[in-house]
Parts: sequence; C-alpha cells; structure tokens
Amino acid sequence: MSFFDKPALQYVTGPHPHYAFIWLHGLGADGHDFASFAEAFADSTDRAIRFIFPHAPIQAVTLNGGVRMPAWFDLYGTRPEDMQDEAGVRRAADAITHLIAEQKKYGIPAERVVLGGFSQGGAVALYTALTGPKPLAAVIGLSTYLPLARHFTEGVPPINSATPVFLGHGIDDAMIPYPFAEKTRTLLGARGVAVEFHAYPIDHSVSDTEINDLHAFLTRSLRHADLGASSVNR
Repeated sequence: MSFFDKPALQYVTGPHPHYAFIWLHGLGADGHDFASFAEAFADSTDRAIRFIFPHAPIQAVTLNGGVRMPAWFDLYGTRPEDMQDEAGVRRAADAITHLIAEQKKYGIPAERVVLGGFSQGGAVALYTALTGPKPLAAVIGLSTYLPLARHFTEGVPPINSATPVFLGHGIDDAMIPYPFAEKTRTLLGARGVAVEFHAYPIDHSVSDTEINDLHAFLTRSLRHADLGASSVNR
C-alpha cells in the first residue's frame, strides 16, 4: 500500500528541469498550502525547477483527540520529552526518500533536490535529509524541530553532514516554541552540520522577510550544488 492517498501537486518552470524542490506542508493542511512557493522561488536559479507538493495521508492524531486529518505522523505531545511516533516518522521519511529517488527518472539526482517543510512537514524534511542514503542540495525547516533527536547523539551520517540547512522560526511561536528551534540548531551545529539560522518576530507562520532570506539561501545552495557536481565530473 502506498503511503500517499493521492498524487502530489507538481509544477515545472521550464522543459527538462534541472532541480527538484519538494515541500512538505504542516499538520492538517495539504500540498496546496505552500503551492505559492513555486512562483516565489522560480527565479532563484536560471535553470528549470520541478516543484513537488505532496499531500500527507489522512490519519488519526492522538494530540487532537484522535481526529483524522492530514498528518505525516502521529503526535502525542508538544514537549521534547513527550513520546514520539518513531515508526510514523520513519515511515514518512521512507516515503519521501522514495519520492526523491523517483526524480532520477526526470534526470534529477538527489544532489540536485531541495527538501523542505513547515512545522510537522519540516520535521520530516530534516529527519529525511539527515538520515537519507544520498546527500541533497539543501534542506529547509520552517517553524519546526528535529524529531527523534536521540538518534543523532553519535552524529549525523558523514554523507549528509555537508548538506546545507536553513532553519527559520518565529520567536513568538506558541505551537512549536522558539527554544525547540534553538535546541535543533545547537544539536546539528555540534554534529558538524552547516546551519543557517534565522529568528523572526512572528508566531507559527511565515513572513515576507523569511521568504527573502530563503530565496537567497536557495540561490546560493543551488549554485553550490552545480559547482560540486562539476568538480566531481572533472
């Protein structure tokens, strides 16, 4: 049985896309929630991009009284010490890893894939990128945290530690408190991961300033991904 209940939204900015940008929405939303990113970041490179916005499957969420909604994994609490749905996080990460691998049929290797997400989707994006079998061009986590953090006590697999990471978080976020983001930044930094961290005077949302910072990050990361590929192919 497929992890996904329905096909992802997809947009391409030109023929023969050179990059793929996969974005994971937050709890209770769907792929349409951030579809505007296709327009916002289309000009971050002069190469064509395939934008992919998958929809999380409908499942019961314990934290919300068992109500069924789009969710990447189950939630039991909002504190770092609360039990986490380890099997659910791994299942979601496996599905996204498969989606990344599928891009190769379009001529896009993992090294030219950007993976990102907001809130619960960002948690899956971080975990997937840092544990996956191949390094990505970049990973983005907005208003989120690193799930199953105890699995990184001995470090991030060397193949993934060089993947550039963008973390953006609102200092007034009541849903995923700002200290969660600081803990993620500290943990990853201590494991040798290059983290670009930004704090914003917002709540559990995304601001125009954050979009501008992310645009600049993407431009640098995609340029670096191509330079890296060029040096390997020499």
